[in-house]
Order: sequence, then C-alpha cells, then structure tokens
Amino acid sequence: MSQNNRIVIPLPLATLNQYISAERTNRFKAAKIKHNATNIAKMFTVKAIREGVTFRWGVPLRFDWYCADKRSDPDNIAFQHKFVFDGMMAAGFLENDNWAHIVELNDRFFIDKKRPRVEVYEIGE
Repeated sequence: MSQNNRIVIPLPLATLNQYISAERTNRFKAAKIKHNATNIAKMFTVKAIREGVTFRWGVPLRFDWYCADKRSDPDNIAFQHKFVFDGMMAAGFLENDNWAHIVELNDRFFIDKKRPRVEVYEIGE
C-alpha cells in the first residue's frame, strides 16, 4: 500500500447523528447535506485522479479517520462512507458501490485538531 496512492477528503462531511437530525427536521435539509457532502468527496476524488491515484476494486479498503475531537463515536463517523463512495462514483473513480466493488472496509480513528480528514487507501490482496 503506497502512502501516495490515497484519496484525502477534509472532514466533517456529516456524521450520522447530524444527518438523522436534519432528516427529522426537514427532508430537504438532509438532501442538501447529502448533496454537499457528496460534492466535497467528488471534488477531492477528482483531485486525486489528476494526481494519478488508482484503485483496484474488489480489494479491501482502509479508511483512516482523523477527527478534530472525540465528540462523535466511531460508528457515527464511519457513516460518512456513504458520502465518500457517492463522491467517488460522481467523479467516475468508482463504477458502483455494490458488493462486486466494495468487499471489505477497515476503519481506524485518530485525532488531528488542525486538519480533520479521511484518508482512503486500498489495502490489496
């Protein structure tokens, strides 16, 4: 696994609790959150593509989540996989986020107060 062959996306996109709260308030508010988060993931995926990042699909992926603090639980943070994969598809990097392409997800969680982000790597076979 190359440290250079990764997609880096700034956080937060939206945690599960934030998304649920928006859904309960107004479905259009939740749709806007999804749209904005997906666009951010798309923009940074396009940047990675331009830098030569490629993945082989059907291999495990690792998500290193660097959060500003520990206010959200890891499962709440990992919900953001949805936005990352949707952004990858919108960028043309990922054909489909189905079972044929996404076979395993490995999440690790860290604190980086100055630069919250998620780094996505393929682990390999």
